[in-house]
Amino acid sequence: MFRAMGNQSTIPTYDVAVIGGGSAGYAAARITAETGLRTVIVDGASELGGLCILRGCMPTKALIYAAEVLHLARQGPVWGLLSSGVGFDYDALLARKDKVIAEFADYRREQLENGPFQLLRAQARFIDPHTLQLSDGSRLMARHFILATGSVTAPSPLPQLDQVGYRTSDEAIHLRPLPDSLIVLGGGPIAIEFAQFFARLDVQVTVIQRSECILKDFDPDAAAVVERALLRDGIALHTGTRLLDARRDGNRKTVVFEQAGQTLTASASEILFALGRKPNTAGLDLAAAGVRLEHDRIWADARMRTSVPHIFAAGDCTGPHEIVHVAIRQAETAARNIAHPDSPRTIDDRLLVNVVFSDPQVGTVGLTEKAARAAGRPYLSATYPFADHGKSIIMDIRDGFVKLLADPRTGEILGGCCAGPMGGELIHEIVVVMAARLTVHQFLDLPHYHPTLAEIWTYPAEELAGKIPAPAMGSDLNI
Repeated sequence: MFRAMGNQSTIPTYDVAVIGGGSAGYAAARITAETGLRTVIVDGASELGGLCILRGCMPTKALIYAAEVLHLARQGPVWGLLSSGVGFDYDALLARKDKVIAEFADYRREQLENGPFQLLRAQARFIDPHTLQLSDGSRLMARHFILATGSVTAPSPLPQLDQVGYRTSDEAIHLRPLPDSLIVLGGGPIAIEFAQFFARLDVQVTVIQRSECILKDFDPDAAAVVERALLRDGIALHTGTRLLDARRDGNRKTVVFEQAGQTLTASASEILFALGRKPNTAGLDLAAAGVRLEHDRIWADARMRTSVPHIFAAGDCTGPHEIVHVAIRQAETAARNIAHPDSPRTIDDRLLVNVVFSDPQVGTVGLTEKAARAAGRPYLSATYPFADHGKSIIMDIRDGFVKLLADPRTGEILGGCCAGPMGGELIHEIVVVMAARLTVHQFLDLPHYHPTLAEIWTYPAEELAGKIPAPAMGSDLNI
């Protein structure tokens, strides 16, 4: 049992100390405080708000949406609309993004400063499993800890890149002036979203990706839809590469890389380094607390407990998914397990949602075909193209498809993918369906209005229902 000993009794003692005041940290502290536990958040960042609000989800999507509106306006002649001369004011675009983000950040700052918990603005490190040393010289003790320190941009793989200079994804949202050309290193969601954003602002963009295809964690058919769109936007794509060197050539920055046995070069006025992020744990001195790391991440079980039972972790610092809604779920799980240890909850990745905010978007939930095959999970899949769908044709949207995966025995829907218009919105219909564990037969009983984008889901469901015997009437699979 934890108790303050000796002269340590003068050190402030809390039931829960949360390190990190981003989306995960705030969610955790709110729950523990509202259940009556004396809670403190320790956050030493230069600005309150966390990655999602300040440098991640919100500012990037504000920029991406502006580029989408510009792109759509330039397509006006498709519908007989006169749109010649459509342009943009880059400074105004950034100013609007800053204004929108300031409103979000102000609200989160108010929540942190006036919440039902104490907020301490300092860096923290462990000096033993129950004690933190703060950068202001003070210490605090706690019975439980929740680590929610997020992530930072990963270091570059080449010392030459550091010498040449590059921008990170954290900096790209403020990039001034707008470059005439840009090399994007990486092919994941962050890299692809930024590449398309800048390309639609008339920047000459080159993407250099290590893997054989972009968006390597998604099914290849979904990645191919985005790849075709990027090529149409004039982006030069190089996949299956290995970085060799970087140098300055006058005012240009040059990257040397190997592809298919050949040595190639790409030059631009700026380089965007988007090869991922790493857990932000360097200053915590986790060894002093006995917390185990696994591949640089804080190891945690399904209850979000670390290797030290009274210390929990949530969000990017523990992973494995660097997604804000996952971070919040993990934080809420950790907080509730501290508050109610006799009725523990666990994290279930069955409803894992992923979205890439490219154009077309990619949204997935549950199993992908790649994951199902890797796990040896039997499944049947069916797809249907947007090019053969009424509302899509009206909107002149011809790219992409929807896909459903179902259990070949019961017909339960195991996963969904939408690579197409509003994929990040449309995928949530399948999230609800999977949460209710509906079968393809039950899904077909749900009405869909015509003509809508959402009704496209009924076509792969109908194909799967024709392949999987319907459950007997009166069984618990019927609604």
